[in-house]
Amino acid sequence: MPRQTLDREIHHLQDEVLLLGSMVEQAMLNAIDALKRRDTAAAKRVYNDDELINEKRYAIENRVLILFATQQPIAHDLRLLAAIMEVITELERMGDYAKGIAKITLKIGDDETPIPIREISRMGDLAVGMLHRALSAFIAEDVNMAHRIPQEDDEIDELYNQVYRKNVAAMIANPEIIDHSNLIMWVVHNIERMADRVTNICERTIFIATGELIEIDDSDDEWDDDEDED
Repeated sequence: MPRQTLDREIHHLQDEVLLLGSMVEQAMLNAIDALKRRDTAAAKRVYNDDELINEKRYAIENRVLILFATQQPIAHDLRLLAAIMEVITELERMGDYAKGIAKITLKIGDDETPIPIREISRMGDLAVGMLHRALSAFIAEDVNMAHRIPQEDDEIDELYNQVYRKNVAAMIANPEIIDHSNLIMWVVHNIERMADRVTNICERTIFIATGELIEIDDSDDEWDDDEDED
């Protein structure tokens, strides 16, 4: 494959990664909006549309594998294609988080369990904004931006703590809402984990540009991903 053709294929893959990212961003925003409005029909759409995210991820993966098999890329091209494989996996998992929030909305239904939606909406906006900028940095190979974006996670962590405190107070006041209040904690957990995965994308951006694999944030997460709602 001539160099120009390979460059064209790589640019196409980058466009597809951005498209997948926009699908994930919208899924998260739609999932939170459905929760806010207790809109089960909208939640079902988010839940079902996750299959489209999965299909897009696998289509990109297949295209990358074809390039691996036919072009034997080296140096920067190899790092870029390997990083794309990692990034689309991260994006697919973020889509699962949106699907999980939609599932929680379906479980809660029109129950009157109090939902700290202001904090949840703010968390969602921050996480989606981080993802959008991280993907822009990924395409541009902007190392400086890739280092800065994970620092924004502090505000998400603080909002998570606010929701936790409000939930505990609500459960103490009314033990009957404990089950649904626990579901709300899964909502904010999913958003928090989305932000954590944005950091992984930033690490891959640095890897493409420098060839170095670094860990920007090595803080442990007290939740086990394998137990996420999906």
